[in-house]
Amino acid sequence: MQTLQNDLLLRTARGEQTERAPVWTMRQAGRILPEYRALRAKLSGFIELVTTPHLAAEVTIQPVDRLGVDAAIIFSDILVIPEAMGLPYEMVEKVGPRFPQTIKTESDVKKMTTDGIEEKLSYVMEAISITKKELNGRVPLIGFAGAPFTLFCYMIEGKGSKTFSKPRSLLYENPKLAHQLLQKITDSTIIYLKAQIKAGADIVQVFDSWAGVLGLEQYREFSLKYTQQIVDAIDEVPTIVFGKDQHAARADFGKLNCNVVGMDWTMPIEESRKLIGNDKVLQGNLDPCVLYGSYDLIESETKKMLSSFGKGKHIANLGHGVYPDLDFHKVKHFIDTVKAWKY
Repeated sequence: MQTLQNDLLLRTARGEQTERAPVWTMRQAGRILPEYRALRAKLSGFIELVTTPHLAAEVTIQPVDRLGVDAAIIFSDILVIPEAMGLPYEMVEKVGPRFPQTIKTESDVKKMTTDGIEEKLSYVMEAISITKKELNGRVPLIGFAGAPFTLFCYMIEGKGSKTFSKPRSLLYENPKLAHQLLQKITDSTIIYLKAQIKAGADIVQVFDSWAGVLGLEQYREFSLKYTQQIVDAIDEVPTIVFGKDQHAARADFGKLNCNVVGMDWTMPIEESRKLIGNDKVLQGNLDPCVLYGSYDLIESETKKMLSSFGKGKHIANLGHGVYPDLDFHKVKHFIDTVKAWKY
């Protein structure tokens, strides 16, 4: 077992008292970094990068070198799970993910398999192993997966959407079929995350990017119960749950068997702490658009956020991923401001 030189994120996630808040950002490995853009320019596309372990490891480590974050997050995509289940995806430049086939019928759901998930996604585990070796204990490595409901949305809609009316209508038209698919995705995700942990992930995050398209009752039935299965199944490492735009479920997040609850930038800090409770570590939640502002503004807004979260039980992050056209110097200024703030 490798000794970590910087274990601030893990100590914080476990609820231990620390000298300051650890900091990392969602989508930190990506287009904001010139090294990433140079590498991408040589490749056929995003999927080649995700499926080539030594390249995925290289871009995972870039933000540790360039930005000085307290954790690396493995470079991958949430849609590798649907692909491993039998539903391949494409990544269309400047458009986003597309599924040539989508789930429409019971027979489509029956075709989705939970067999061989670890083997089919062995390129992710290999990328994790390479990353761990090359990080050499500098910082922890975060593994991740999409929440079952978010993957369900893509598998039925076939692409991104403002409303996700196709998957949402299925919840009303055929809830039994929806639950069958969600359970298969959940089973696959548990296998996948456990394989990531075995390969070396120190902590894992479940991203529910489309949590906010559901009302509370439906969110509880079609999303939260499956996320709960995942965090209940993982006891090897700390877990983070991030349900974007799901304000109504904040009290429910407090009851989940996870260590950390991620907050988007629209969730007021003091109110969220009251709703989620004092047992959970909170992660977030600076508005990514603050990073378009001046250096002075970034510093003052970051300090305001840190002050609002108070002492301990906080992992500093943005309220969602880094936007691709942000100046990485400004992202680094956010990170440096957090690192200079001592409790």
